[in-house]
Amino acid sequence: MSKKRQIPHTFVIVFFIILFAAALTWVIPGSQYDRQIQNINGIERSIIKSDSFHYVENTPQTWQVFAAIFEGFVDKADIIIFILLVGGAFWIMNHSKAIDVGILSFLKHAKKLESHAAMRKLGVNNLIIISIMLVFSILGATYGMSEETIAFIIIFVPLAIKMGYDSIMGVSLCFVAAALGFAGALLNPFTIGIAQGIAQLPLFSGIEYRFICWVIINLVGFGYILWYARRIHRNPKKSPVYDDDAYWREHVASDTEKIEYHTPRSAWITFAVIQAVLVLFSVKYPETTLIFGNSPFTYYALPIFTLLFGITSILLLRKSVHYFILNLLMFTILFLIIGVLGYHWYVKEIATLFFSMGIASGLAMGYNLNTITKLFLEGAKDLLSAGLIVGLAGGIVAILQNGQIIDTLLFYVSNGLSNFGKYGTLSVMYLIQTGLNLVIPSGSAKAALTMPIMSQFSDLAGISRQAAVMAYQLGGGFTNIITPTSGVLMGVLGIAKIPFDKWFRWVLPLVLILVVLGFLLLIPCITMSLNGF
Repeated sequence: MSKKRQIPHTFVIVFFIILFAAALTWVIPGSQYDRQIQNINGIERSIIKSDSFHYVENTPQTWQVFAAIFEGFVDKADIIIFILLVGGAFWIMNHSKAIDVGILSFLKHAKKLESHAAMRKLGVNNLIIISIMLVFSILGATYGMSEETIAFIIIFVPLAIKMGYDSIMGVSLCFVAAALGFAGALLNPFTIGIAQGIAQLPLFSGIEYRFICWVIINLVGFGYILWYARRIHRNPKKSPVYDDDAYWREHVASDTEKIEYHTPRSAWITFAVIQAVLVLFSVKYPETTLIFGNSPFTYYALPIFTLLFGITSILLLRKSVHYFILNLLMFTILFLIIGVLGYHWYVKEIATLFFSMGIASGLAMGYNLNTITKLFLEGAKDLLSAGLIVGLAGGIVAILQNGQIIDTLLFYVSNGLSNFGKYGTLSVMYLIQTGLNLVIPSGSAKAALTMPIMSQFSDLAGISRQAAVMAYQLGGGFTNIITPTSGVLMGVLGIAKIPFDKWFRWVLPLVLILVVLGFLLLIPCITMSLNGF
Protein backbone atom coordinates (compact mmCIF):
# COMPACT_ATOMS: atom_id res chain seq x y z
CA MET A 1 0.00 0.00 0.00
CA SER A 2 1.55 3.30 -1.11
CA LYS A 3 2.16 5.91 1.51
CA LYS A 4 0.13 9.08 1.09
CA ARG A 5 2.30 11.95 -0.08
CA GLN A 6 2.74 14.47 2.70
CA ILE A 7 1.94 18.09 1.85
CA PRO A 8 4.74 20.50 2.85
CA HIS A 9 4.09 22.74 5.83
CA THR A 10 3.35 26.39 5.06
CA PHE A 11 6.70 27.36 6.58
CA VAL A 12 8.46 24.97 4.19
CA ILE A 13 6.60 26.37 1.17
CA VAL A 14 7.49 29.95 2.03
CA PHE A 15 11.14 29.06 2.69
CA PHE A 16 11.41 27.43 -0.73
CA ILE A 17 10.01 30.63 -2.25
CA ILE A 18 12.81 32.50 -0.46
CA LEU A 19 15.33 30.10 -2.02
CA PHE A 20 13.77 30.65 -5.46
CA ALA A 21 14.00 34.44 -5.00
CA ALA A 22 17.66 34.03 -4.04
CA ALA A 23 18.27 31.95 -7.20
CA LEU A 24 16.82 34.79 -9.31
CA THR A 25 19.45 37.17 -7.94
CA TRP A 26 22.11 34.99 -9.63
CA VAL A 27 20.63 35.26 -13.11
CA ILE A 28 19.07 38.75 -13.11
CA PRO A 29 21.51 41.69 -13.08
CA GLY A 30 21.29 44.27 -10.30
CA SER A 31 20.04 47.76 -11.06
CA GLN A 32 18.54 50.86 -9.52
CA TYR A 33 16.38 53.83 -10.31
CA ASP A 34 17.34 57.07 -8.60
CA ARG A 35 14.61 58.27 -6.27
CA GLN A 36 13.48 61.52 -4.73
CA ILE A 37 11.14 62.34 -1.85
CA GLN A 38 7.91 64.05 -2.86
CA ASN A 39 4.83 65.04 -0.91
CA ILE A 40 1.83 63.33 -2.55
CA ASN A 41 -1.53 64.49 -1.13
CA GLY A 42 0.05 65.12 2.25
CA ILE A 43 2.01 61.83 2.30
CA GLU A 44 5.77 61.72 1.73
CA ARG A 45 6.78 59.05 -0.79
CA SER A 46 10.01 57.96 -2.46
CA ILE A 47 9.39 58.51 -6.19
CA ILE A 48 11.46 57.23 -9.14
CA LYS A 49 13.26 59.89 -11.17
CA SER A 50 12.64 59.81 -14.90
CA ASP A 51 15.36 58.22 -17.10
CA SER A 52 17.48 57.37 -14.05
CA PHE A 53 17.75 53.61 -14.55
CA HIS A 54 21.29 52.27 -14.27
CA TYR A 55 22.91 48.92 -13.59
CA VAL A 56 24.82 48.31 -10.39
CA GLU A 57 27.16 45.55 -9.28
CA ASN A 58 25.37 42.23 -9.06
CA THR A 59 24.60 41.09 -5.53
CA PRO A 60 23.60 37.41 -5.67
CA GLN A 61 22.21 36.06 -2.42
CA THR A 62 23.54 32.91 -0.73
CA TRP A 63 23.72 32.65 3.08
CA GLN A 64 21.61 35.81 3.10
CA VAL A 65 18.51 33.61 2.82
CA PHE A 66 18.82 33.08 6.57
CA ALA A 67 19.55 36.73 7.28
CA ALA A 68 16.52 37.61 5.14
CA ILE A 69 14.30 35.82 7.62
CA PHE A 70 15.62 38.10 10.37
CA GLU A 71 15.10 41.14 8.13
CA GLY A 72 11.59 39.95 7.36
CA PHE A 73 10.79 39.84 11.07
CA VAL A 74 12.19 43.34 11.54
CA ASP A 75 10.29 44.73 8.55
CA LYS A 76 6.99 43.09 9.56
CA ALA A 77 7.44 43.67 13.30
CA ASP A 78 4.39 45.93 13.48
CA ILE A 79 2.06 43.30 12.01
CA ILE A 80 3.62 40.51 14.11
CA ILE A 81 3.16 42.48 17.34
CA PHE A 82 -0.35 43.41 16.20
CA ILE A 83 -1.23 39.72 15.80
CA LEU A 84 0.16 38.77 19.22
CA LEU A 85 -1.58 41.65 21.04
CA VAL A 86 -4.90 41.04 19.29
CA GLY A 87 -4.61 37.29 19.87
CA GLY A 88 -3.99 37.76 23.58
CA ALA A 89 -6.81 40.28 23.91
CA PHE A 90 -9.37 38.09 22.16
CA TRP A 91 -8.32 35.04 24.17
CA ILE A 92 -9.31 36.93 27.32
CA MET A 93 -12.61 37.89 25.73
CA ASN A 94 -13.21 34.35 24.46
CA HIS A 95 -12.67 32.97 27.97
CA SER A 96 -15.60 35.09 29.16
CA LYS A 97 -17.86 33.27 26.62
CA ALA A 98 -19.19 36.66 25.52
CA ILE A 99 -18.45 36.00 21.84
CA ASP A 100 -20.19 32.60 22.07
CA VAL A 101 -23.23 34.31 23.57
CA GLY A 102 -23.16 36.96 20.84
CA ILE A 103 -22.87 34.48 17.96
CA LEU A 104 -25.69 32.27 19.19
CA SER A 105 -27.88 35.27 19.95
CA PHE A 106 -27.24 36.63 16.47
CA LEU A 107 -28.07 33.31 14.81
CA LYS A 108 -31.18 32.89 16.98
CA HIS A 109 -32.54 36.26 15.81
CA ALA A 110 -31.53 35.49 12.22
CA LYS A 111 -33.50 32.23 12.31
CA LYS A 112 -36.62 34.17 13.25
CA LEU A 113 -36.44 35.89 9.87
CA GLU A 114 -37.12 32.53 8.24
CA SER A 115 -40.75 32.88 9.28
CA HIS A 116 -41.14 35.38 6.44
CA ALA A 117 -41.71 33.75 3.04
CA ALA A 118 -39.59 36.34 1.21
CA MET A 119 -36.69 35.75 3.58
CA ARG A 120 -36.93 31.98 3.17
CA LYS A 121 -36.80 32.38 -0.60
CA LEU A 122 -33.75 34.64 -0.53
CA GLY A 123 -32.07 32.65 2.22
CA VAL A 124 -31.32 34.20 5.61
CA ASN A 125 -27.73 32.95 5.54
CA ASN A 126 -27.21 34.49 2.10
CA LEU A 127 -28.44 37.86 3.39
CA ILE A 128 -26.12 37.64 6.39
CA ILE A 129 -23.13 36.78 4.19
CA ILE A 130 -23.87 39.56 1.69
CA SER A 131 -24.48 42.16 4.41
CA ILE A 132 -21.22 41.43 6.24
CA MET A 133 -19.16 41.28 3.05
CA LEU A 134 -20.67 44.50 1.73
CA VAL A 135 -19.61 46.38 4.86
CA PHE A 136 -16.01 45.18 4.56
CA SER A 137 -15.93 45.83 0.81
CA ILE A 138 -17.00 49.42 1.43
CA LEU A 139 -14.30 49.81 4.08
CA GLY A 140 -11.72 48.38 1.68
CA ALA A 141 -12.82 50.73 -1.10
CA THR A 142 -12.95 53.90 0.97
CA TYR A 143 -9.94 53.79 3.25
CA GLY A 144 -8.10 50.67 2.18
CA MET A 145 -8.91 48.33 5.06
CA SER A 146 -6.34 45.56 5.04
CA GLU A 147 -4.31 44.95 8.21
CA GLU A 148 -7.41 45.63 10.30
CA THR A 149 -9.11 42.48 8.96
CA ILE A 150 -6.66 40.37 10.97
CA ALA A 151 -8.51 41.27 14.17
CA PHE A 152 -11.89 40.22 12.73
CA ILE A 153 -10.81 36.69 11.80
CA ILE A 154 -11.23 35.61 15.43
CA ILE A 155 -14.87 36.75 15.26
CA PHE A 156 -15.95 35.61 11.82
CA VAL A 157 -14.35 32.17 11.66
CA PRO A 158 -16.31 30.94 14.71
CA LEU A 159 -19.44 32.61 13.28
CA ALA A 160 -19.00 30.79 9.97
CA ILE A 161 -18.46 27.48 11.76
CA LYS A 162 -21.63 27.98 13.81
CA MET A 163 -23.57 28.79 10.62
CA GLY A 164 -22.52 25.43 9.16
CA TYR A 165 -19.67 26.64 6.95
CA ASP A 166 -15.88 26.49 7.34
CA SER A 167 -12.92 28.71 8.20
CA ILE A 168 -12.50 29.67 4.53
CA MET A 169 -15.95 31.26 4.67
CA GLY A 170 -14.96 33.09 7.85
CA VAL A 171 -11.90 34.54 6.09
CA SER A 172 -14.01 35.41 3.03
CA LEU A 173 -16.53 37.37 5.09
CA CYS A 174 -13.99 40.01 6.06
CA PHE A 175 -10.57 39.58 4.42
CA VAL A 176 -11.67 38.62 0.89
CA ALA A 177 -14.52 41.14 0.98
CA ALA A 178 -12.12 43.93 1.99
CA ALA A 179 -9.75 42.84 -0.81
CA LEU A 180 -12.56 43.09 -3.38
CA GLY A 181 -13.28 46.61 -2.16
CA PHE A 182 -9.56 47.41 -2.17
CA ALA A 183 -9.44 46.47 -5.87
CA GLY A 184 -12.43 48.74 -6.52
CA ALA A 185 -10.64 51.56 -4.65
CA LEU A 186 -13.33 54.24 -4.77
CA LEU A 187 -11.67 56.69 -2.38
CA ASN A 188 -8.61 54.84 -1.10
CA PRO A 189 -6.02 57.54 -0.29
CA PHE A 190 -3.18 54.99 -0.06
CA THR A 191 -3.63 53.61 -3.58
CA ILE A 192 -5.73 55.82 -5.87
CA GLY A 193 -4.78 58.97 -3.96
CA ILE A 194 -1.03 58.38 -4.34
CA ALA A 195 -1.23 57.02 -7.90
CA GLN A 196 -3.29 59.97 -9.15
CA GLY A 197 -1.04 62.42 -7.33
CA ILE A 198 2.03 61.01 -9.08
CA ALA A 199 0.21 60.98 -12.42
CA GLN A 200 -0.80 64.62 -11.82
CA LEU A 201 -4.53 63.90 -12.01
CA PRO A 202 -7.29 65.51 -9.92
CA LEU A 203 -7.64 63.61 -6.68
CA PHE A 204 -10.22 60.79 -6.93
CA SER A 205 -11.23 61.82 -10.44
CA GLY A 206 -12.84 59.11 -12.57
CA ILE A 207 -14.78 57.83 -9.58
CA GLU A 208 -17.91 57.28 -11.68
CA TYR A 209 -16.38 54.44 -13.68
CA ARG A 210 -14.50 53.10 -10.66
CA PHE A 211 -17.85 52.80 -8.88
CA ILE A 212 -19.18 50.70 -11.76
CA CYS A 213 -16.05 48.53 -11.55
CA TRP A 214 -16.48 48.16 -7.79
CA VAL A 215 -20.07 46.97 -8.25
CA ILE A 216 -19.09 44.45 -10.94
CA ILE A 217 -16.13 43.14 -8.91
CA ASN A 218 -18.38 42.65 -5.89
CA LEU A 219 -21.07 40.88 -7.92
CA VAL A 220 -18.54 38.41 -9.29
CA GLY A 221 -16.67 37.93 -5.99
CA PHE A 222 -19.77 37.67 -3.84
CA GLY A 223 -21.35 35.28 -6.35
CA TYR A 224 -18.35 32.95 -6.22
CA ILE A 225 -18.31 32.91 -2.42
CA LEU A 226 -22.09 32.37 -2.19
CA TRP A 227 -21.75 29.42 -4.59
CA TYR A 228 -19.04 27.94 -2.40
CA ALA A 229 -21.07 28.62 0.77
CA ARG A 230 -24.09 26.77 -0.61
CA ARG A 231 -21.92 23.80 -1.60
CA ILE A 232 -20.24 23.54 1.82
CA HIS A 233 -23.47 24.09 3.75
CA ARG A 234 -25.00 21.07 2.00
CA ASN A 235 -22.01 18.87 2.83
CA PRO A 236 -19.44 20.37 5.25
CA LYS A 237 -17.06 17.45 4.60
CA LYS A 238 -16.49 18.79 1.07
CA SER A 239 -14.54 21.65 2.59
CA PRO A 240 -10.80 21.42 1.83
CA VAL A 241 -10.15 22.49 5.43
CA TYR A 242 -12.68 20.21 7.13
CA ASP A 243 -10.00 18.37 9.11
CA ASP A 244 -8.18 21.60 9.97
CA ASP A 245 -11.42 23.11 11.27
CA ALA A 246 -11.60 20.50 14.03
CA TYR A 247 -9.87 23.10 16.21
CA TRP A 248 -12.65 25.63 15.61
CA ARG A 249 -15.47 23.11 15.93
CA GLU A 250 -14.10 22.16 19.33
CA HIS A 251 -13.77 25.77 20.48
CA VAL A 252 -17.23 26.92 19.39
CA ALA A 253 -19.07 23.87 20.65
CA SER A 254 -19.39 25.10 24.22
CA ASP A 255 -22.83 24.77 25.77
CA THR A 256 -23.96 28.34 26.36
CA GLU A 257 -26.93 27.13 28.36
CA LYS A 258 -24.49 26.43 31.20
CA ILE A 259 -23.22 30.01 31.19
CA GLU A 260 -24.10 31.94 34.32
CA TYR A 261 -25.61 35.23 33.24
CA HIS A 262 -24.66 37.77 35.88
CA THR A 263 -23.15 41.21 36.37
CA PRO A 264 -20.41 41.39 39.03
CA ARG A 265 -19.50 44.65 40.73
CA SER A 266 -16.21 44.64 38.82
CA ALA A 267 -18.16 45.10 35.56
CA TRP A 268 -19.77 48.29 36.83
CA ILE A 269 -16.40 49.60 38.06
CA THR A 270 -14.77 48.79 34.70
CA PHE A 271 -17.59 50.57 32.88
CA ALA A 272 -17.22 53.65 35.12
CA VAL A 273 -13.47 53.88 34.44
CA ILE A 274 -13.90 53.46 30.66
CA GLN A 275 -16.70 56.01 30.59
CA ALA A 276 -14.58 58.52 32.54
CA VAL A 277 -11.68 58.07 30.10
CA LEU A 278 -14.00 58.54 27.12
CA VAL A 279 -15.43 61.70 28.67
CA LEU A 280 -11.93 63.12 29.08
CA PHE A 281 -11.10 62.38 25.43
CA SER A 282 -14.42 63.90 24.38
CA VAL A 283 -13.58 67.12 26.22
CA LYS A 284 -10.12 67.22 24.67
CA TYR A 285 -11.32 66.34 21.15
CA PRO A 286 -14.91 67.62 20.95
CA GLU A 287 -14.87 67.66 17.15
CA THR A 288 -13.38 65.14 14.75
CA THR A 289 -12.76 65.67 11.05
CA LEU A 290 -13.38 62.40 9.25
CA ILE A 291 -11.92 62.21 5.75
CA PHE A 292 -13.82 60.07 3.24
CA GLY A 293 -11.62 60.15 0.15
CA ASN A 294 -11.25 63.86 -0.60
CA SER A 295 -14.32 64.93 1.38
CA PRO A 296 -13.72 66.01 5.00
CA PHE A 297 -16.68 65.83 7.36
CA THR A 298 -16.49 67.38 10.84
CA TYR A 299 -18.85 66.46 13.64
CA TYR A 300 -18.94 65.62 17.36
CA ALA A 301 -17.89 62.01 16.89
CA LEU A 302 -16.29 61.26 20.27
CA PRO A 303 -18.93 62.98 22.47
CA ILE A 304 -21.77 61.27 20.58
CA PHE A 305 -20.25 57.80 20.72
CA THR A 306 -19.24 58.32 24.35
CA LEU A 307 -22.86 59.11 25.21
CA LEU A 308 -24.13 56.12 23.23
CA PHE A 309 -21.61 53.82 24.90
CA GLY A 310 -22.74 55.00 28.33
CA ILE A 311 -26.46 54.50 27.64
CA THR A 312 -26.12 51.09 25.98
CA SER A 313 -23.65 49.82 28.57
CA ILE A 314 -25.96 50.65 31.48
CA LEU A 315 -28.85 48.85 29.77
CA LEU A 316 -26.76 45.78 28.92
CA LEU A 317 -25.04 45.58 32.31
CA ARG A 318 -28.50 45.19 33.83
CA LYS A 319 -28.85 42.09 31.65
CA SER A 320 -25.43 40.41 31.95
CA VAL A 321 -21.72 41.21 31.86
CA HIS A 322 -21.47 39.15 28.64
CA TYR A 323 -23.61 41.64 26.75
CA PHE A 324 -21.56 44.52 28.16
CA ILE A 325 -18.39 42.90 26.79
CA LEU A 326 -20.05 42.51 23.39
CA ASN A 327 -21.00 46.19 23.56
CA LEU A 328 -17.39 46.98 24.40
CA LEU A 329 -16.30 45.05 21.31
CA MET A 330 -18.78 46.89 19.09
CA PHE A 331 -17.69 50.33 20.30
CA THR A 332 -14.03 49.29 20.01
CA ILE A 333 -14.69 48.74 16.30
CA LEU A 334 -16.56 52.07 16.02
CA PHE A 335 -13.74 53.97 17.74
CA LEU A 336 -11.29 52.14 15.47
CA ILE A 337 -13.09 53.59 12.43
CA ILE A 338 -13.05 57.08 13.97
CA GLY A 339 -9.36 56.73 14.74
CA VAL A 340 -8.44 55.59 11.23
CA LEU A 341 -10.54 58.16 9.37
CA GLY A 342 -10.11 61.06 11.77
CA TYR A 343 -6.71 60.62 13.42
CA HIS A 344 -4.70 58.57 10.88
CA TRP A 345 -4.37 55.52 13.13
CA TYR A 346 -2.39 52.52 11.94
CA VAL A 347 -1.51 49.13 13.41
CA LYS A 348 0.15 50.52 16.58
CA GLU A 349 -2.91 52.48 17.66
CA ILE A 350 -5.33 49.74 16.59
CA ALA A 351 -3.36 47.07 18.47
CA THR A 352 -3.35 49.29 21.55
CA LEU A 353 -7.11 49.71 21.30
CA PHE A 354 -7.77 45.96 21.10
CA PHE A 355 -5.21 45.28 23.84
CA SER A 356 -7.07 47.69 26.14
CA MET A 357 -10.36 46.03 25.18
CA GLY A 358 -9.01 42.63 26.20
CA ILE A 359 -7.81 43.84 29.60
CA ALA A 360 -11.12 45.63 30.19
CA SER A 361 -13.00 42.40 29.35
CA GLY A 362 -11.01 40.47 31.92
CA LEU A 363 -11.50 43.12 34.61
CA ALA A 364 -15.24 43.26 33.89
CA MET A 365 -15.47 39.49 34.45
CA GLY A 366 -13.75 39.91 37.81
CA TYR A 367 -10.52 38.14 36.82
CA ASN A 368 -7.46 39.04 38.87
CA LEU A 369 -4.32 40.37 37.16
CA ASN A 370 -2.54 37.01 37.25
CA THR A 371 -5.47 35.33 35.49
CA ILE A 372 -5.62 38.07 32.85
CA THR A 373 -1.89 37.72 32.25
CA LYS A 374 -2.15 33.94 31.99
CA LEU A 375 -5.02 34.18 29.47
CA PHE A 376 -3.19 36.83 27.45
CA LEU A 377 -0.07 34.67 27.20
CA GLU A 378 -2.16 31.67 26.14
CA GLY A 379 -3.74 33.74 23.35
CA ALA A 380 -0.42 35.12 22.18
CA LYS A 381 1.05 31.61 22.22
CA ASP A 382 -1.88 30.29 20.18
CA LEU A 383 -1.15 32.86 17.45
CA LEU A 384 2.64 32.71 17.64
CA SER A 385 2.81 30.57 14.48
CA ALA A 386 0.72 33.20 12.66
CA GLY A 387 3.23 35.88 13.65
CA LEU A 388 6.16 33.70 12.62
CA ILE A 389 4.79 33.07 9.13
CA VAL A 390 4.35 36.83 8.61
CA GLY A 391 8.03 37.40 9.38
CA LEU A 392 9.04 34.50 7.15
CA ALA A 393 7.02 35.91 4.26
CA GLY A 394 8.77 39.25 4.74
CA GLY A 395 12.04 37.46 3.98
CA ILE A 396 10.96 36.97 0.34
CA VAL A 397 10.80 40.71 -0.26
CA ALA A 398 14.03 41.25 1.68
CA ILE A 399 15.92 38.86 -0.66
CA LEU A 400 14.60 40.60 -3.80
CA GLN A 401 15.47 44.02 -2.40
CA ASN A 402 18.94 43.02 -1.21
CA GLY A 403 19.60 41.35 -4.55
CA GLN A 404 18.59 44.66 -6.20
CA ILE A 405 16.56 42.97 -8.92
CA ILE A 406 13.12 44.53 -8.44
CA ASP A 407 14.02 47.61 -10.49
CA THR A 408 15.56 45.35 -13.16
CA LEU A 409 12.33 43.39 -13.50
CA LEU A 410 10.36 46.62 -13.79
CA PHE A 411 12.71 48.06 -16.41
CA TYR A 412 12.80 44.95 -18.61
CA VAL A 413 9.09 44.43 -18.60
CA SER A 414 8.22 48.11 -19.11
CA ASN A 415 10.51 48.23 -22.14
CA GLY A 416 8.33 45.55 -23.68
CA LEU A 417 5.45 48.02 -23.89
CA SER A 418 6.63 49.39 -27.21
CA ASN A 419 5.09 48.26 -30.52
CA PHE A 420 1.70 47.43 -28.97
CA GLY A 421 -1.64 49.00 -29.73
CA LYS A 422 -3.46 51.09 -27.16
CA TYR A 423 -5.32 48.20 -25.57
CA GLY A 424 -2.28 45.95 -25.86
CA THR A 425 -0.15 48.52 -24.04
CA LEU A 426 -2.77 48.98 -21.34
CA SER A 427 -3.10 45.20 -20.95
CA VAL A 428 0.66 44.80 -20.55
CA MET A 429 0.61 47.57 -17.93
CA TYR A 430 -2.07 45.60 -16.11
CA LEU A 431 -0.01 42.40 -16.30
CA ILE A 432 3.06 44.22 -14.97
CA GLN A 433 1.11 45.60 -12.03
CA THR A 434 -0.43 42.19 -11.35
CA GLY A 435 2.96 40.48 -11.48
CA LEU A 436 4.69 43.07 -9.31
CA ASN A 437 1.91 42.76 -6.75
CA LEU A 438 3.09 39.21 -6.09
CA VAL A 439 6.39 40.56 -4.76
CA ILE A 440 5.32 44.06 -3.63
CA PRO A 441 1.87 43.70 -2.04
CA SER A 442 1.96 47.22 -0.59
CA GLY A 443 -0.30 49.38 -2.75
CA SER A 444 1.34 52.69 -1.83
CA ALA A 445 4.88 51.33 -2.38
CA LYS A 446 3.92 49.95 -5.78
CA ALA A 447 2.32 53.25 -6.78
CA ALA A 448 5.52 55.11 -5.90
CA LEU A 449 7.59 52.54 -7.80
CA THR A 450 5.57 52.18 -11.00
CA MET A 451 3.39 55.23 -11.63
CA PRO A 452 6.24 57.64 -12.53
CA ILE A 453 7.09 55.24 -15.38
CA MET A 454 3.59 54.10 -16.32
CA SER A 455 2.18 57.61 -16.55
CA GLN A 456 4.89 58.53 -19.09
CA PHE A 457 4.34 55.34 -21.10
CA SER A 458 0.65 56.12 -21.27
CA ASP A 459 1.44 59.55 -22.80
CA LEU A 460 3.65 57.94 -25.47
CA ALA A 461 1.02 55.30 -26.28
CA GLY A 462 -1.81 57.80 -26.54
CA ILE A 463 -3.59 56.39 -23.48
CA SER A 464 -5.06 58.59 -20.77
CA ARG A 465 -3.15 58.65 -17.52
CA GLN A 466 -6.40 57.76 -15.78
CA ALA A 467 -6.39 54.48 -17.72
CA ALA A 468 -2.85 53.80 -16.46
CA VAL A 469 -4.11 54.41 -12.92
CA MET A 470 -6.94 51.91 -13.56
CA ALA A 471 -4.39 49.31 -14.70
CA TYR A 472 -2.46 49.93 -11.47
CA GLN A 473 -5.62 49.78 -9.35
CA LEU A 474 -6.93 46.51 -10.75
CA GLY A 475 -3.49 44.91 -10.98
CA GLY A 476 -2.78 45.81 -7.37
CA GLY A 477 -5.91 44.35 -5.84
CA PHE A 478 -6.77 40.84 -6.94
CA THR A 479 -3.54 39.00 -6.18
CA ASN A 480 -3.41 40.34 -2.61
CA ILE A 481 -5.51 37.32 -1.63
CA ILE A 482 -3.01 34.78 -2.94
CA THR A 483 0.54 36.16 -2.71
CA PRO A 484 2.71 34.64 0.06
CA THR A 485 4.67 37.90 0.31
CA SER A 486 1.65 39.58 1.91
CA GLY A 487 2.10 39.75 5.65
CA VAL A 488 -1.62 40.41 6.05
CA LEU A 489 -2.64 37.28 4.11
CA MET A 490 -0.18 35.08 5.96
CA GLY A 491 -1.33 36.54 9.28
CA VAL A 492 -4.98 35.94 8.40
CA LEU A 493 -4.33 32.33 7.37
CA GLY A 494 -2.23 31.75 10.47
CA ILE A 495 -5.00 32.93 12.78
CA ALA A 496 -7.66 30.99 10.85
CA LYS A 497 -5.35 27.94 10.93
CA ILE A 498 -5.69 27.41 7.18
CA PRO A 499 -2.61 25.85 5.49
CA PHE A 500 -1.35 28.06 2.67
CA ASP A 501 -1.40 25.25 0.09
CA LYS A 502 -5.09 24.56 0.75
CA TRP A 503 -5.93 28.24 0.61
CA PHE A 504 -3.95 28.62 -2.62
CA ARG A 505 -5.87 25.81 -4.33
CA TRP A 506 -9.20 27.20 -3.14
CA VAL A 507 -8.63 30.85 -4.03
CA LEU A 508 -6.75 30.35 -7.33
CA PRO A 509 -9.93 29.95 -9.48
CA LEU A 510 -11.38 33.13 -7.95
CA VAL A 511 -8.14 35.05 -8.59
CA LEU A 512 -8.04 33.88 -12.22
CA ILE A 513 -11.67 34.92 -12.72
CA LEU A 514 -10.95 38.34 -11.22
CA VAL A 515 -7.78 38.82 -13.30
CA VAL A 516 -9.74 38.08 -16.50
CA LEU A 517 -12.45 40.45 -15.28
CA GLY A 518 -9.77 43.12 -14.89
CA PHE A 519 -8.85 42.79 -18.59
CA LEU A 520 -12.52 43.27 -19.51
CA LEU A 521 -12.95 46.30 -17.24
CA LEU A 522 -10.00 48.01 -18.96
CA ILE A 523 -11.66 47.89 -22.40
CA PRO A 524 -14.03 50.86 -21.77
CA CYS A 525 -10.99 52.94 -20.73
CA ILE A 526 -9.92 52.77 -24.38
CA THR A 527 -13.17 52.43 -26.33
CA MET A 528 -15.51 54.76 -24.43
CA SER A 529 -15.54 58.40 -23.43
CA LEU A 530 -15.55 58.24 -19.64
CA ASN A 531 -15.65 61.16 -17.24
CA GLY A 532 -12.16 61.84 -15.90
CA PHE A 533 -10.40 59.75 -18.58
